[in-house]
Amino acid sequence: MSRKKKKAPLMGIEVEAYAAEGNSIAHLDEGKVLFIENVIPGDIIDVAIIKDKKSWAQGKMLRLITPSPNRIDAFCKHFGVCGGCKWQMLPYKLQLTYKQQQVADQLKRIGQVELPEIQPIIGSANERYYRNKLEFTFSTQRYRTIEEIKDRDEKFESEPVLGFHAPGLFDKVVEINKCYLQPEPTNLLLTTIRAYTQKHNLPYYNFKAQYGWLRNVIIRVTTTNEVLINLVIHHEVKEDREGLLNYILEQIPTITSLNYTVNSKVNDTIYDLDVVCWHGKPYIIEELEEFKFKISPKSFFQTNTLQAEALYKITREFAGLTGKETLYDFYCGTGSIGIFCSGLAKKVIGIESVADAIKDAIENAALNNITNCAFFAGDIIDICNDAFFDTHGFPDVIITDPPRIGMHPKLVNQLLKILAPKIVYVSCNPATQARDLQLLDVAYKVVRLQPVDMFPHTHHIENVALLELKV
Repeated sequence: MSRKKKKAPLMGIEVEAYAAEGNSIAHLDEGKVLFIENVIPGDIIDVAIIKDKKSWAQGKMLRLITPSPNRIDAFCKHFGVCGGCKWQMLPYKLQLTYKQQQVADQLKRIGQVELPEIQPIIGSANERYYRNKLEFTFSTQRYRTIEEIKDRDEKFESEPVLGFHAPGLFDKVVEINKCYLQPEPTNLLLTTIRAYTQKHNLPYYNFKAQYGWLRNVIIRVTTTNEVLINLVIHHEVKEDREGLLNYILEQIPTITSLNYTVNSKVNDTIYDLDVVCWHGKPYIIEELEEFKFKISPKSFFQTNTLQAEALYKITREFAGLTGKETLYDFYCGTGSIGIFCSGLAKKVIGIESVADAIKDAIENAALNNITNCAFFAGDIIDICNDAFFDTHGFPDVIITDPPRIGMHPKLVNQLLKILAPKIVYVSCNPATQARDLQLLDVAYKVVRLQPVDMFPHTHHIENVALLELKV
């Protein structure tokens, strides 16, 4: 069988515009659209075609011939390899411009509904060190660049590495020496763990062969200067575990909560596993305005704390609460949005499918002495029936904050049956939000739109939409 002929590279292609999801575009013959990652408008490049369809193609930059006038030097030496901050070569103001454009394009192209003017995007106050949670991975297989493996015949030896998974590779990890995403003691912790584990020859995990001991380390920090560490190991080796944990604590005594988890499964998820608190309390406390939130190793919490406060303020403003409303919070998670809005609502009803998150929500309400919030675990479609409304009240306002895939069609249909006067739709994916707005258009009009940037140097963007019933 003959192999499909590889397409020749395209030379001297000018990148014309930003598309979405980290792609920029150029146009080929007869108007064919070429999507390219990791480039910016104005770049002139040589391109390899990696996917070729009738009306579009996907390309990969082979060589940057002439950089765009807008291109700047990345501030992190891992840029272009680790895959975390893909837009460091783009000034932050221009990142915000493209994100604003992404929201507008996707809402208009996919949603195809009447829209109000989109408010100027709210940028992040911190462009670096803005994350409150990171997860680093131990591996025996270090990711190597094309330059490292070029013209090399023999295989590389196993090498312990602590860092981030290489993009698209489950078994290769990029060594991270300094990360600009999370404030200290994150980089100090990486240095401390790497030095101790390699000095004592503690075995890192091999994801392909599924053997080894050290798997992951999860780090959470708060604006109140509390620090939570969760070390994930494959199996219990008491002497080694205690030695490592004690050393971490000796070197970084400011750690508030030091934990470990034994994970002998194939996958990395720990949500079905027990977390053991080794030192301190089994949680940390974060604050948004006057509200306190308890964050445990398995809790979900918005990753950019300061921008979460900005996002919640917009959500609360859009809800237009006067103290008389019954507010329903769908996909409520650990209750943060509902609690944030509780002071202006008569009653808050939070619903979430993850039972552990609801436990956290109930604890967070108690922590803040809030008595007008009630939280329920289960499927929104099953819970929100006439009997439930008879007991807890009909929603005057619904806040919905779904995952990236957007709302399930059954939930959209449920919203069209409930017909609450207002819906505030908080989205981390304008494309799926646009799809849902189109489905809701039979009963609702979009009256306000506000993009919020939670993740500088990435293509991700949040958008808040206020919907009101059509007259």
